[in-house]
Amino acid sequence: MTFSFVTTFRLSRYCNLSQVRASDKGLIVTTPDSWFVKIVSTLFLRSNSLDHKFLGYFHERLTPYHVLEVVKRLNNPNLGFKFFQFTRERLSMSHSFWTYNMLLRSLCQAGLHNSAKLLYDSMRSDGQLPDSRLLGFLVSSFALADRFDVSKELLAEAHCNGVQVNVIVYNNFLNILIKHNKLDDAICLFRELMRLHSFMETFTFNILIRGLCTAGQVDEAFELLTHMRSFGCSPDIVTYNTLLHGLCRTDQVDSARDLLKEVCLKCQFPPNVVSYTTVISGYCGLSKMKEASSLFDEMVRSGIKPNVFTFSALVDGFVKAGDMASALGMHKKMLFHGCPPNIVTLTSLIDGYCRVGWVNHGWDLWHEMNARNIPANLYTFSVLISALCKSNRLQEARELLRLLKQSDIVPQAFVYNPVLDGYCKSGKIDEANAIAVEMEEKCKPDKFTFTILIIGHCMKGRMPEAIGLFYRMLEAGCTPDDITIRTLSSCLLKAGMPGEAAHINETLFESQGTVMKKLCHQSVNADKSIPVH
Repeated sequence: MTFSFVTTFRLSRYCNLSQVRASDKGLIVTTPDSWFVKIVSTLFLRSNSLDHKFLGYFHERLTPYHVLEVVKRLNNPNLGFKFFQFTRERLSMSHSFWTYNMLLRSLCQAGLHNSAKLLYDSMRSDGQLPDSRLLGFLVSSFALADRFDVSKELLAEAHCNGVQVNVIVYNNFLNILIKHNKLDDAICLFRELMRLHSFMETFTFNILIRGLCTAGQVDEAFELLTHMRSFGCSPDIVTYNTLLHGLCRTDQVDSARDLLKEVCLKCQFPPNVVSYTTVISGYCGLSKMKEASSLFDEMVRSGIKPNVFTFSALVDGFVKAGDMASALGMHKKMLFHGCPPNIVTLTSLIDGYCRVGWVNHGWDLWHEMNARNIPANLYTFSVLISALCKSNRLQEARELLRLLKQSDIVPQAFVYNPVLDGYCKSGKIDEANAIAVEMEEKCKPDKFTFTILIIGHCMKGRMPEAIGLFYRMLEAGCTPDDITIRTLSSCLLKAGMPGEAAHINETLFESQGTVMKKLCHQSVNADKSIPVH
């Protein structure tokens, strides 16, 4: 797109006139600048450039204010950046902070971080620094885009130029580092803050303590706790709850119990329901239900109302400990305290019923859930399907799979495997194959899926299909175990197919290496009379 002399004349005219036009909202005064901005934007939109013959004209009349307004009008970060580059490189213009601010934000929000970095470098070349709000935005945006090096560079440069960085900027950056599993980088940043005697708050310490506890470095987290007061910070209940969680994650539940006692006695922040539930869950995970129950009673005596997570942990703990009577008793307490059970609680109860052989009770609870419009989750389906298969109630398990398929839940192979196993063991290979096809519409088969189907086909003497499944298993990246190899090799030899057995073993050698070769060698030389059960 090029300018004509008529266009130049009109531009000059628009720069010297104001216009008034009517609208349904009254009279609108249009300034000469707004017309100039509109024409420049239109021309740039049509050509992504402006004719070099008129660079002198734009150099004379285009101001940083116009550039900002054109960028706004373009309403496209990529085009806005191109227009910025044109004015900088062809017109040698310096730009206002507000142009940089708006364009940097829009580029980052559009995920154009390479362009944003170039723009930031131009900003610094113009002698401009981001303010605290823009700096915080850029540090977080580049970090979220996995450009941690740029975030560090921005903070280092701000420090060198004496820019006061708000503690929120550091907190957000630390949070992102922790969430992206960059604990070492977070520790280095924190140490740098300590070295610079930067202002830090309890929230800053809590972020790193959480990161250390999540990584299992609980001792280091406690060391950090001792540094808090030297920076004028005091631990709060979030600090202690994080440490309690870290101790329980590393199975140091008794130590967590001692810390909870300390919090009760010394801390200005009394423990809350999260504090108690964390330790109770820790004991339940170790099947120490006597200690969990004792702590629950203490919690209630202290006037802290247990929540659904507290009760769910206890119900699940009793179920896994094989104490269904106590699990049901805890469920009654839950209702007494006015705390309705959620799907996690009910799934644990269904699991408990199934573990003690009361599958019908679990089935009744499933129907009760549906009547109360409590949607099942994947593990609810898994628990009940597995129990039904163990009771040889394959048709009911099949019906649950159909319901699962109709739901919005994304299934996994471990839900389908018990049904496949049940049909294979009952000799109904075609039904098993049909279910496998349905499964692959929703999820990928795993190692156990292939193993079940291979052995099932071997049991029915359908060796070509078993061989095909074996090669599909290798293509899917699943490594066959010793039972699969022995069963397939033995059945192939019994079927008078030693060549196929040898070819499978050779394929395994090529794909799995020396260790698998040794395993296959053992299977080929195994007793040919090995029965397949």
